[in-house]
Amino acid sequence: MYPNAKPSLMTIDELAKYLRMKKVTIYKHAQEGKLPGFKVGSAWRFKKSTIDKWITDKEHSYAK
Repeated sequence: MYPNAKPSLMTIDELAKYLRMKKVTIYKHAQEGKLPGFKVGSAWRFKKSTIDKWITDKEHSYAK
């Protein structure tokens, strides 16, 4: 539809690449509630804007 548009929802694979983390770590953190995400059926999805805000919040909490 929009070839240059970035997806607003990411899969486990896409998030793992985006955060440069292993997929198993993403699964673990998502299941433990350490990463903001939600399930669609049995598949995890992550909203990019929410992940970006989560990163910013983590940066600020460690900077204190």
